[in-house]
Amino acid sequence: MHRSAPRLPSRTLLALGALGAFGAGSSAWAATVQLKLELPRLNVAEYHRPYIAVWVEKAGESGPAVAQLAVWYDVKKQNNAGTKWLKDMRQWWRQGGRALTVPADGVTAATRAPGEHAISLDTNAALAALPPGKYDLVIESSREAGGREVQRLPLTWPVKAPQSVKVQGEHELGALELTAKP
Repeated sequence: MHRSAPRLPSRTLLALGALGAFGAGSSAWAATVQLKLELPRLNVAEYHRPYIAVWVEKAGESGPAVAQLAVWYDVKKQNNAGTKWLKDMRQWWRQGGRALTVPADGVTAATRAPGEHAISLDTNAALAALPPGKYDLVIESSREAGGREVQRLPLTWPVKAPQSVKVQGEHELGALELTAKP
């Protein structure tokens, strides 16, 4: 026997729709925040895709992380073996990575091939929950049989005026660009 869900009165549906519309456009969620990052193609005998971590720290302070935004690692290894190498992203590991349970919804993803990639950060709950202030968006890259690199981009939160910051990586990271619009 098939049971259908109880029907809600149309006034209730309208009220729920209004609450959803209110929540979608409120405060921090209204900002558009995007990180573009380039993973350079390196001339090496054996190329391994880098592990990448993106987090937020208070400006001028080295840790702890106040928000974890992205972690790219080898999620397809059997028995979750890809997590073994996460500690090679040393700064991220010390600033809160070791406390993060991975995989984490909306944070972890697979490694990426060389090229340009964009990460939309404006729907990240950890970013939206930040108190007003000046922060650094930190990007760390670590590659097996390769190097490590860390870059920082300033971010003022909440976004009240357009912000754009570009940084050129040195070896493991290419061009990085953070754009934020109210």
